[in-house]
Amino acid sequence: MLGLDCESKRGQIGLDYSARTVYIKILPIGIHLEKVENVLNIPSTSVKVKEFEGKFKGNHVIVGKNLSSEAETALITLCDDPKNTVCIVSGSGRSSLTEWLAPCEGLGLAAEHGYFIRWKKTSEWQSSLVVDLEWKATVERIINSYTEVTDGSTIEVKESALVWHRQDADHDFESLQAKELSDHCKHVIANEPAVVRKGKNIVELKPQDASKGLVTEKVIATMVSNGEIPDFILCIGDMYDGTLKIVSSVVVPAVPEIFFCTVEQKPSKAKYFVDDTFEVQKLLQWLANFSSTQPSSAENPPSIP
Repeated sequence: MLGLDCESKRGQIGLDYSARTVYIKILPIGIHLEKVENVLNIPSTSVKVKEFEGKFKGNHVIVGKNLSSEAETALITLCDDPKNTVCIVSGSGRSSLTEWLAPCEGLGLAAEHGYFIRWKKTSEWQSSLVVDLEWKATVERIINSYTEVTDGSTIEVKESALVWHRQDADHDFESLQAKELSDHCKHVIANEPAVVRKGKNIVELKPQDASKGLVTEKVIATMVSNGEIPDFILCIGDMYDGTLKIVSSVVVPAVPEIFFCTVEQKPSKAKYFVDDTFEVQKLLQWLANFSSTQPSSAENPPSIP
């Protein structure tokens, strides 16, 4: 067709014509509960690895200070089923997650992108990484200097990371400041075990080995080592840190059905999407209803610590 050359790779298609290449990004498709149901017909062991990132806005909040009663009930129901392992991986600190999700006693939590992990409410928090955090003091001074000259911006000091929030600052000015801060920090930590990540209205610096993909791998590997072979894995959230590649590479005796799902339709390596966090809640409720109707296997409870 008119001499067009087509280059295809996951997430985009490149069309080359007259020495010009135009890339068309491929959006994920909507997730259908019927497809999930086909996989869940006779589940022996199920894994629901739930990713949440950032601060969700709107009337229906899944993870945050306004955790809805519907989402809370769904999570508790899923955790009460001994066949399930449910884990929320978040960039938030462990104190915040502990407060927000206190009613969900069987829920696994991974805070600060997996730097800390707790298998259930009665377990102690564990540090999953041993890293050098000496860079934090220098970077904190730098971020403070940008905060002082950028009205509406704030700094959040976590145990393993630093976040510059700019959602309340002047849009044009904060965008320039964010780029300058990001470039400045990249130069400062060039030889440190840390990375800079620009997100929506934030600039975050964290240990380079702290990632949602790696903590998800740890959860699955722990299950496998305890003889609990997953046959269904659901990951929901932004897939920006190699989560798909890491989870897909985990060695298990039997290949499970894996669903990667992003929130909102946007360019992503995830195959599926849901419209918003309210749709996430509806999916959790559907899974909880399904789980509660299946035969119990309480005689073989999960042995994750």
